[in-house]
Amino acid sequence: MADYPLAAFHYQVEWGGEKMSFSEVSGLNIEIQMIEYRAGDEPQSEARKRPGISKYGNITMKKGILAADNKFFDWLDATPANKLADRKDIIISLLNEAHEPVMVWKAINAFPVKVEGPGLKSTGNEVAIESIEVAIEKLTIENG
Repeated sequence: MADYPLAAFHYQVEWGGEKMSFSEVSGLNIEIQMIEYRAGDEPQSEARKRPGISKYGNITMKKGILAADNKFFDWLDATPANKLADRKDIIISLLNEAHEPVMVWKAINAFPVKVEGPGLKSTGNEVAIESIEVAIEKLTIENG
């Protein structure tokens, strides 16, 4: 059997233990910040480069709006300024043909930083999509 790359459209999201459907998930990135250092008495003029602390991007999730479903706004509204928010872990699993997790991203201690409603257009025929952007403290990647 040949090895093929996994399809990016077959995934599931668990948000605080509850499975939710999203049409798009983006921002699953990790970056190691670089530290440059050079002592004044070193003979070379180049700085030394060392790995620094990890930095995690915000994750954006989009879904179709359902009637009377205000979970995104309610979560954002319950997040007071300068206080510990109601944080949730988010688990994003890329699935194989048998609907089993093959790769799993775990976003630890996520809290909302932005909720965006749909673009409304009287001449369009698209589904109304809302999005939520969450900040996270850590992102881990595991094989399913």
